[in-house]
Amino acid sequence: MAARLSRYLQVLTQAKKMGKERISSQEIADYTNINATQIRRDLSGFGKFGKRGVGYNIDSLLGEIRKILRTQGQHNIALIGAGRLGEAIASSPIFAEHGITIAAVFDNDPAKLGRKIGGVPISSLGELDEIARERNIIVGVLAVPADAAQGAADALVAAGVKIVFNYSQALLDTPSDVQVHTSNPAVELLYALYFHLT
Repeated sequence: MAARLSRYLQVLTQAKKMGKERISSQEIADYTNINATQIRRDLSGFGKFGKRGVGYNIDSLLGEIRKILRTQGQHNIALIGAGRLGEAIASSPIFAEHGITIAAVFDNDPAKLGRKIGGVPISSLGELDEIARERNIIVGVLAVPADAAQGAADALVAAGVKIVFNYSQALLDTPSDVQVHTSNPAVELLYALYFHLT
């Protein structure tokens, strides 16, 4: 269900950018390849927004879906590294548009602690375990120098995180039940833009 909701979120965000105010379940179906009956069933809980023949109010639906994805805490991620790349990642709207919340930011530099990036205060890496459990974090994003990456990955694994996005140059050694994704064109693009614009 959460996976489908994030797909709806993508379509609705796109439709809103195109200036649309309402959308029908059939239109959502065309964009997502999810059957319209399934979509109506998923969205029936938000019945008050959908009118037969009129479709759903995009703004209201976006608000509701975001609320649900937040309460399910399905997409809470921890960002490790509050340097330039970390800041570019934290301030990018890409995550929010997909129902993903940067729920915690960690850094080893005592001078950065307590400062906020992307609206989230920076915590010390020593607090990772406690904060990851408290905020139901399942994904870690590493935006640290290569020599700090393995230590940060170990801390994430120890905190129960099963998915790691590695934006450092390091090759990570992790248990077999932990998925590691190395780099990502969207973030590389952000990174390039960030340095181009600064």
